[in-house]
Amino acid sequence: MKDDGRPLFLQIAEQIENAIIDGSLPEETRVPSTNELAAFHRINPATAANGISRLVADGLLYKRRGIGMFVARGARDLLLERRRESFGRTYIAPLLTEAHKLGMDAEDLKKMIDFWREDQP
Repeated sequence: MKDDGRPLFLQIAEQIENAIIDGSLPEETRVPSTNELAAFHRINPATAANGISRLVADGLLYKRRGIGMFVARGARDLLLERRRESFGRTYIAPLLTEAHKLGMDAEDLKKMIDFWREDQP
């Protein structure tokens, strides 16, 4: 795990969330155990357990007694909805505020987005 200033358990949770979103951990798939995560990342198993517990509390994972933790049905859709909402708050709302200050309308923004999209490799 890289030290990005956030608690390690949050980084573990986000890593699993990202795997759910990108499809590498499909719904109803077993996720690595806390001991497997701890060994892989060289962290305390309790830290990994905190990350897993957070995902269980959020309804993204569930436990099958004696087998392990699994990705819940609907987890990907739930994560996509949350991330889109967060994206809107973090990026779109400030973008619209700044565009308004600059006297830009939706068409101006679309042209700018198209310009920058074409400029990407």
